[in-house]
Amino acid sequence: MNTAYRKVTGTNPIIAMDYPDPDVINVNGTFYMISTTMHYMPGAEILVSYDLLHWEHLSYVFDTLDGTPAQRLEDGEYIYGKGMWAASIRYHEGMFYVVFVCNDTHKTYLYRSGDPCGEWKKSTIEGFYHDASLLFDEGRAYIVYGNRNIYLTELNKELTGPEEGGLHRLIVSDEGNPSLGYEGSHIYRIFGRYYLFLIHSKRDRWRRVEACFSSDSLLGEFTGGDVFDDDLGFRNSGIAQGGIVEGPEGVWNAVMFRDNGAVGRLPVVVGVRWEKDEKGNPVPVFGKDGKADISPELSSYCPDYEYMPLSGNDDFRYDPETEFSRDKKGHGTFGFKSFWQFNHEPDMSLVGTDAENGKLLIKTDRTAENIFHVRNILTQRMSFPSCSAEVTVDGSMLGDGDHAGLAAFQGDYLTVGICRKEGKLYAEYSAFTNDTGDVWKLGEGPASKKELIPISGDTLRVRITADFGTDLGKDSAFCEIYENGAFRRFGEEQELRFRLDHFTGCRFGLFVMSEERAGGTGCFSDFVKV
Repeated sequence: MNTAYRKVTGTNPIIAMDYPDPDVINVNGTFYMISTTMHYMPGAEILVSYDLLHWEHLSYVFDTLDGTPAQRLEDGEYIYGKGMWAASIRYHEGMFYVVFVCNDTHKTYLYRSGDPCGEWKKSTIEGFYHDASLLFDEGRAYIVYGNRNIYLTELNKELTGPEEGGLHRLIVSDEGNPSLGYEGSHIYRIFGRYYLFLIHSKRDRWRRVEACFSSDSLLGEFTGGDVFDDDLGFRNSGIAQGGIVEGPEGVWNAVMFRDNGAVGRLPVVVGVRWEKDEKGNPVPVFGKDGKADISPELSSYCPDYEYMPLSGNDDFRYDPETEFSRDKKGHGTFGFKSFWQFNHEPDMSLVGTDAENGKLLIKTDRTAENIFHVRNILTQRMSFPSCSAEVTVDGSMLGDGDHAGLAAFQGDYLTVGICRKEGKLYAEYSAFTNDTGDVWKLGEGPASKKELIPISGDTLRVRITADFGTDLGKDSAFCEIYENGAFRRFGEEQELRFRLDHFTGCRFGLFVMSEERAGGTGCFSDFVKV
């Protein structure tokens, strides 16, 4: 054993937050992970690790995409449930590549960089390649993609589209699956063979499982089937969709995700070993007796490294523009700390800080009847199995009909904060439940529940607590306000649900909304997540 390595122990899921559709590579002793960020910006977040168990933010591939009205929340358009998803990250001949589709523009984007912390060059690949995986092999490039029917297409040398007359074929099909057919492609060449990993659901009931098919050549038959079926005992939420990666001492692992209800989809690491089939070909065997390990033990390249947290507190005592130019890793969100993301492309002319007094300021430029259409909501992920966040809200610069506060931000949302009505300030609780009956459809209209109580000053300390690990299939959140030296419950408990209208886990969000006239400003200070 290399004495530079040391055993470290982690806990599955390895990240207790929403990082779905993970893809992981190992380059010169460092692991890089990319996952789906959907409509949030900046997007295509890359994490870094030296042991596959502990992770920190490294960079965002893009700050903004195409600046469309929908991406900017303009003209009543939006990209909730769309945006980028299921990226593939690869390293080839000194260059990092990231490819993904965007489901609002129906384009396939390719970014490349010699340094994952540096600038990424943007281009597109002609065509739309669902859940794509890149493969560089013997001087050629291929893309594998699809849903139910999985295709392999050779790309041209410029990676701008299919190679004229190049290889294009159907390699695996899951036609007839009444639920989720094969998707989430991850293809590799290992031991001289080609291995394709996929996700799908069991045909007799909903449950995610991982499958693997392999072939001696890209022209040959890909054979295989299901290779992993486990949920670590959580709500029948199978662990699947992801790739495999080789670590220290030739140890292989898969990194996949588990559906975890309203908090989102959490990455899980599962050990992989290789055995020979009856033909003498290596086949991957997942887990111990087919199960994931609750406390996986792996070797670390840097056992004493201290990882920066993927979520956290903010006192806003800094100038975002200065910090962005000084430390883009730590302040990658347009100058705000990198664990924040905006709900859509922000308008930074409306967002800033009062660094001396430690305040975040957000001004409105439009009216809205619910927070889905509010620009510049600053969000960060919630954590499993439970978490709380609190912040002080200042309503002194709000106009009549304005609201500012803290949200549990998802398709079913909960807010607590301050509103101004007829010149007076009130503590406000509101809740919204999507009752369309369509899991893909974004809810419309105002909050269905509200409660107001007068406050004597301009500021109010508020808190939201979310619980994701109790009753089977039920997640919820509740609000509190700080009065007379203590927090007290305010409003009703709100059930949270993971729906496809947002397609993301619930987040804390700092928002300012104008219902009557634009131009009001909300202020926030001393954000604390616990």
